[in-house]
Amino acid sequence: MKIEHLTDREISWLSFDQRVLELAEDSTVPLLERLRFLAISSSNLDEFFMVRVATLMSKIENDVTATNVAGHKPKELLALISTKVNELVARQSKTLHDEILPDLKKHGIEFVKWEQLDETESAYVAKLFQDRIFPVLTPLAVDPTHPFPYISGLSLNLAVMVKNPTTHEEFFARVKVPEILPRFIATAKFGSTRFLPLEDLISIHLQELFPGMTIEDHYTFRVTRNQDIELDEDEAEDLLLSLEQELLRRRFGPPVRLEIEAGVDEALVSKLGSELGIGSENIFHVTAPLNLTSLHKIADLDFADLKFEPFRSRTAKALSEVDSEDSDLFFSAIRQGEILLHHPYESFTSSVVHFLENAAKDPHVLAIKQTLYRTSGDSPIIEALIEAAEAGKQVVAVIEIRARFDEQANVRWARKLEAAGVHVVYGLMGLKTHAKLSLVVRDEPQGIRRYCHMGTGNYNPKTARMYEDLGILSADVELTEDLTRLFNQLSGFAPQSTYSRLLVAPRTLRSGLIERIDREIEHAKSGRPAGIQFKLNSILDEGFVAKLYEASQAGVMVELLIRGICAVQPGIKGVSENITVKSILGRFLEHSRIYHFINGGDDEYWIGSADLMGRNLDRRVESLVLIQRKEHQIRLQGLLDLGLSDETSSWHLKETTWSRPSKKGLTNVHAELIDHYSKDR
Repeated sequence: MKIEHLTDREISWLSFDQRVLELAEDSTVPLLERLRFLAISSSNLDEFFMVRVATLMSKIENDVTATNVAGHKPKELLALISTKVNELVARQSKTLHDEILPDLKKHGIEFVKWEQLDETESAYVAKLFQDRIFPVLTPLAVDPTHPFPYISGLSLNLAVMVKNPTTHEEFFARVKVPEILPRFIATAKFGSTRFLPLEDLISIHLQELFPGMTIEDHYTFRVTRNQDIELDEDEAEDLLLSLEQELLRRRFGPPVRLEIEAGVDEALVSKLGSELGIGSENIFHVTAPLNLTSLHKIADLDFADLKFEPFRSRTAKALSEVDSEDSDLFFSAIRQGEILLHHPYESFTSSVVHFLENAAKDPHVLAIKQTLYRTSGDSPIIEALIEAAEAGKQVVAVIEIRARFDEQANVRWARKLEAAGVHVVYGLMGLKTHAKLSLVVRDEPQGIRRYCHMGTGNYNPKTARMYEDLGILSADVELTEDLTRLFNQLSGFAPQSTYSRLLVAPRTLRSGLIERIDREIEHAKSGRPAGIQFKLNSILDEGFVAKLYEASQAGVMVELLIRGICAVQPGIKGVSENITVKSILGRFLEHSRIYHFINGGDDEYWIGSADLMGRNLDRRVESLVLIQRKEHQIRLQGLLDLGLSDETSSWHLKETTWSRPSKKGLTNVHAELIDHYSKDR
């Protein structure tokens, strides 16, 4: 489908990263948090090239010339991306060197060069180099007997030009900056907050790596490779084994970006680009240091006055008086009524983790069924499932081993769970399982009762401290019956399952939401209350963009809170003048999805795992759950009202341009909610 007034996915993605960068540029944000946002914006660009640009370059290599749904041909889009990325990289460098580093120096945190070290410092780092760094380094020369070396993706490297003083022949050599060592070296053993970049320390000692040669020049560079996985499930007899083999191949994906230290001779840049097979549009000149993602370690320094004020999640009210070790009391609290959870303001551990831990140890629990998309490295949820299986309970884990960049970890979890006796399944052929579901079956005096958790975020206790998400704990018969059907569909054969409180992709989610938008259009045309409010990570699907334009033209007020990609262009006369789009970024990553339909005054609220993107609607198992309790609807409306208010600090989208009102006194959503939950005890 091609529609007018659709913003390209990649361009919108870069606009999102620009908003992240603007947080690093914001002088009202604590200084080390600004440094962290700078690292995040750099990390975002890494992923953008590894996946999005890699896909675009594959199209170019396959001679695809057709325009996409937003009207861009592949080569034209790549040129536009190159321009915008150069602008972002220049802003990153300017923010770091002109603002953040000078301010850090005022607080005693300093990045130094070798010549700025005093005698004690230089002696310390020189010994450190000899003892711990030099033995790890491996210089790789390029000459007729040594081909150009393989450069691993995202590694930081030193390109060294050396000359034989006898023959005057010049050679290229590469020294990889070891990732296993700290990127920024403290200049004293204890307590120093003066840091020397590791690549600078290595460069000072290059002569020791090339004795007898003359060091002509050196510079840093970094390569990004295609990290997308192509897995043909139809041909894969063993999905787990096929994925493991594909992960090995991914290490050698083709290069898609070359970052190189600014000021390098263009002849050297061209030679390096030629060796790597990277065109000029994907070569970016960066003011050192390269790889700003490493700045996370500096942002972790213990300087409380340079960070956000400490914050501790509270236990959800309905669970606050419950002994978390008493499974009878825990499940009794859920039976009293559905519990709406809002993370990170309400603790993920004291609710979701304890839900599963209690289920694992409770002798009355007969079965646990769980989806896992991403989880933490030392996951208590994994341990709870293993404990339950070892206790003889029926445990099913639906693991999405294709979750991008978590594939290797999920393969390990799958192997570990299988070894413990858990029934591990990988969902439906051709569909990623992204729904966040947990179901517990318990034998009680009144008979079998089921309990469940549904959420908008991953079962990851670590990211749950930083990601804003919603969830419910429930013993509702209707909902738990729905989840029983859905798990049967995921682990067996039940393609015609029907649901009462759920919309499930790929069968009913798209059609269910379209039906509800159409209903709002009819309400508006008939003079009844009508309106749409969505809080999402992204909206890209052109069918939904067209449908929202249709709703706007029918007089429906459409209010969107979109954190990331937004293909909608609001405020176009005759097309989208009744649509507003705002974006909130800050201390926590806005991750929850809320769908609200005014519905003639009989409001409907849905929460779940799905964004309005083709992959979520058509190529994943996703779920939305209808929120029925009035007090929970009021809470969700409060979140929407806060985010959409003109008195709240946010970015506003007008057609294709994002802006951030600078009016003083605007409410910070995250600070406001921290304050609200701290008082609401």
